[in-house]
Amino acid sequence: MAAVAAIYDQLMFLNTEVLAISTDSVYSHKIFTEVSPSASQVTFPLLSDRTHKISKAYRVLNEKTGATLRATIIIDPEGTIVTKFVNPLEVGRNVYEILRVIQGIQYSRRTGEGVPANWVPGQPGIIRDPKYIGRI
Repeated sequence: MAAVAAIYDQLMFLNTEVLAISTDSVYSHKIFTEVSPSASQVTFPLLSDRTHKISKAYRVLNEKTGATLRATIIIDPEGTIVTKFVNPLEVGRNVYEILRVIQGIQYSRRTGEGVPANWVPGQPGIIRDPKYIGRI
């Protein structure tokens, strides 16, 4: 959460909404944001999924522990899941990769071009036309 908070202004610039969802209670969220210096920087909504309805719907619930996996789900404005990252519990998210993926999705939708591996904003995309296969 705190890592996402560090790039929240960049996500807002991309017209992206951020929600943090966990199976913890709203009371737990309140205390966490009050006592954790990094969590106190979180300005986006924290949602409590005590019923596990959301976690199950997105298939990110660890049924054994009742907690969610470390997941990031990107949903487009039409409500379609366009990507889902699930990290092992011992590995944190790479928020800059999340940011790059959002930028790539937006670039592709704006230009109609594909985005190659390791693409970063400012680089060209790939023309999606079968006549160019193997030529560029």
